[in-house]
Amino acid sequence: QVQLVESGGGMVQAGGSLRLSCAASGRAADTMGWFRQAPGKEREFVAAIGWFWGSYSLYADSVKGRFTISKDDASKTLYLEMSGLQPEDTARYYCAARDGPLRQASDEYEYWGQGTQVTVTS
Repeated sequence: QVQLVESGGGMVQAGGSLRLSCAASGRAADTMGWFRQAPGKEREFVAAIGWFWGSYSLYADSVKGRFTISKDDASKTLYLEMSGLQPEDTARYYCAARDGPLRQASDEYEYWGQGTQVTVTS
């Protein structure tokens, strides 16, 4: 089993930055990622990283160049550095993990945290 706990959300003005963290416990998963869900919208992929194989990462086009996913192996913590935040980035952000290679579909992830809210004001 993999347990995930997110932190670091909050309210920020447009153009600002936030860093989300996801503390993982239990056994390690092959891939960890971030998803987000805004009210009335489906959950969407943000970024993912391979935990073991060379830290290969993947980003949604909407966040490429603004968000950076990273990990700390020693503490089993996943991060999402977000800069240039815009009101359309407002959502609840979820940490997720799966056994197997990187995927963008949320239904391919077996383990989920409770999420952390990010609100960007204009």
